[in-house]
Amino acid sequence: MAKGLLAAFALLFAVTSGSAFASPGGQFFDLEKKQWVNYGPSYGGKSPVRRKKVSYDGPYSPGTIIVDTAERRLYHVLPGGKAMKYGIGVGKDGFQWAGTHNITRKAEWPGWTPPPQMRARERAKGRILPAHMPGGPNNPLGARALYIGSTLYRIHGTNQPWTIGSAVSSGCIRLANEDVIHLYNSVSVGSKIVVKR
Repeated sequence: MAKGLLAAFALLFAVTSGSAFASPGGQFFDLEKKQWVNYGPSYGGKSPVRRKKVSYDGPYSPGTIIVDTAERRLYHVLPGGKAMKYGIGVGKDGFQWAGTHNITRKAEWPGWTPPPQMRARERAKGRILPAHMPGGPNNPLGARALYIGSTLYRIHGTNQPWTIGSAVSSGCIRLANEDVIHLYNSVSVGSKIVVKR
């Protein structure tokens, strides 16, 4: 009975918050599949959406990063009519955006400094965010970050890979750590990024 109530509460919370919900028992509720999924050592921190090479015949040249927020996929255009396709987490309602920029900086195990607006929003919910968190496995920015123009947004890893495929962020584009490392190693500072809604 208690376990059923806990699951019902978790489901309600997940649905009302518009994001995947992690329980302390090593599971998360996948909103697309409408079921609980186990994670942990057997889950391996991998994205629930596997990256794959696909055909590409669009207008962008090789090296371009295309973020399709509606599809919740990122495409890195490759030579020869191909692209590498990754599953991503995107901005939740009210935090989505679109635009064309360039990658201005790359960082391994980046530190996280939440913007003042984010700290104020979370404080209003009773959560206190740190002024700064050093990089590392518990950092929400994950293993790598690609900084987008002069915006506050980044393409970055995550310490919550089960959120890939969901609208969960404050506007940043998140990938599982193994995917962001794969992308990071293939992208240069100056690469074009196109974010579409």
